[in-house]
Amino acid sequence: MTRPELDVAVDWAAHEGWNPGLHDADIFWATDPDGFIAAELNGEMIGSGSIVNYGGVFGFMGFFIIHPKFRGRHFGRQLWIARRDRLIKRLQAPARIEMDGVFNMQSFYAKGGFQFLNRDLRFQGTAQAQTSTPTSISTRCDVVDLSTIAFDEINQYDQTIFMAPRSEFLRRWISQPACHALGATHNGKLVGYAIARPSRIGYRIGPLFANDPTIARMLFQSLLTRLPHQQVQIDVPECNTAGVEMVKSSGFQEVFGCARMAFGPPLPRPLQNIFGVTTFELG
Repeated sequence: MTRPELDVAVDWAAHEGWNPGLHDADIFWATDPDGFIAAELNGEMIGSGSIVNYGGVFGFMGFFIIHPKFRGRHFGRQLWIARRDRLIKRLQAPARIEMDGVFNMQSFYAKGGFQFLNRDLRFQGTAQAQTSTPTSISTRCDVVDLSTIAFDEINQYDQTIFMAPRSEFLRRWISQPACHALGATHNGKLVGYAIARPSRIGYRIGPLFANDPTIARMLFQSLLTRLPHQQVQIDVPECNTAGVEMVKSSGFQEVFGCARMAFGPPLPRPLQNIFGVTTFELG
């Protein structure tokens, strides 16, 4: 893709109801300018997809869209296979690739060599001021602005959960305009962090990483307090039952979902620490 074509893809994503962040295109492009593929027919862009490379050790496929007027003509199959094969060539062997795909496409992705890992569910609600913040004697955490924490510490913590190098992405993600970025510290050590970014409608929370459910709830409720009356969305791994309960107890409802699938040896993912995935488009 060219940079303007990525803006087109983001607009398509908005029309599909994916509610992209206002600054997603700029951050995604800066992360990997070679990681976005367009399909053309007679010079017209008809499809899009991401094949982002994280340090040669991990790749992520997302943004898979065929414009509605060109669907049902097998262009999607051509684009998807071309993206997979190109990403494999960009990675060290054995290639490790993951993706979040809509549920009704799981069988198609499986035929392309991807295995099912878990379901990530999107929940949506309206932020309300919280009457209390959960605490525990064992936790005794402080919630602080993430900007007060050294980036190296944030990056090191992120690596224990995301498991692939993404420092340049992370640096831009946590400092994007109009976002709310919070960290949780215990005895001066980072034990969780969360980002709420402005989107086409309301805000999207992601990632929300934390050492335990109490810390996650503190971060989640602190973000909601900063977003009064805003529509908020968060994508939670279904197998993190504490995360699902956290959002449901705040009145959030499930509105969408994707299957996380992997090609090659999947990265170890501490799902018990993932209360909100970063993004369906880049992982």
